[in-house]
Amino acid sequence: MNLAEIKSKLNCSKYDFLRNNENLGDNIILLGLGGSHAYGTDNENSDLDIRGVATNSRRNIFIRNDFEQVVNVDTDTTIYSFDKIVKLLCSCNPNTIEMLGLKPEHYLYLSDVGKLLLENKSLFLSKVVVHTFGGYANAQLHRLENKTTRLVSQSQKEANVLKSIEHASVDYKIKYFEHPPDAIRLFVDKSFREDYDSEIFMDVNLTHYPLRDFKDMWSEMHAIVKSYDKIGKRNERAITHDKLGKHMMHLIRLYFMCFDILEKGEINTYRSAEHDLLMSIRNGEYLDENRQPIPEFYEMVYDLGKRLDYDKNNTNLPERVDMSKVNNFVASINEKVCLG
Repeated sequence: MNLAEIKSKLNCSKYDFLRNNENLGDNIILLGLGGSHAYGTDNENSDLDIRGVATNSRRNIFIRNDFEQVVNVDTDTTIYSFDKIVKLLCSCNPNTIEMLGLKPEHYLYLSDVGKLLLENKSLFLSKVVVHTFGGYANAQLHRLENKTTRLVSQSQKEANVLKSIEHASVDYKIKYFEHPPDAIRLFVDKSFREDYDSEIFMDVNLTHYPLRDFKDMWSEMHAIVKSYDKIGKRNERAITHDKLGKHMMHLIRLYFMCFDILEKGEINTYRSAEHDLLMSIRNGEYLDENRQPIPEFYEMVYDLGKRLDYDKNNTNLPERVDMSKVNNFVASINEKVCLG
């Protein structure tokens, strides 16, 4: 499906919600391609994913009501509110950061406010990207490992879960009430359970800490643990439906996109330089006769991991985004909306 066909498709009745939803319509500031079409890794079977951003209405800004997002499952479309996208961008969320680095022709609509968002994308780049992209990549790798012939031990699985939680916890300082670094300590130790060799334990020493923040933090950690329990079934389906190569490809893609951010300060969603490599992985060239990843694939992942470790210590990006500058930008956009 070429761009002309995609733009024409947006005018059909299936996409009327873009025009008729009370939170969208004229409030939309950006519409762009998502998924494989955005990465340049699509094939004849690829679905069309649309991603976008809409400002809150003037009334919602005044009463501080944020619609957060509109999701249309039938068309694989997600439109984030401006407030929600800013929060996700400040956390260097891979699924939203990529919206700021599309090829120019992959933006299906850009308002003046949408252009301002793109012009200020550097506001949202920080070293946190190491943990968000790295966390996504680690989770993807462990999903592959857990249901292939190279099965990991139960103790290694616990270490994998802990590593994912550690990546996620880097963002806790932004989202939750601050606590001393040693107030919550997670570690793997010998288990008392008969069916476990080892498991994750925690030492907690919090005083006068907001209950709701602790509840939300705990919920995030619980979700990560729970997701690993579901990994086996997801990977069995991936192998059965011959999608393992696609998952392997996205793992490698995440690394290369992260390298551009750390080394160049650039967001490049379309992976032209690695296109042939990524497509060869997607098409199964790194799978053996039993449809399992070959050793060369894991060697590639290992080398990319070493490069990420180097970049982490040598990037010029700040530790975190400058929230004062971000808030000034948000205020200027909301002022434009309110003044018409």
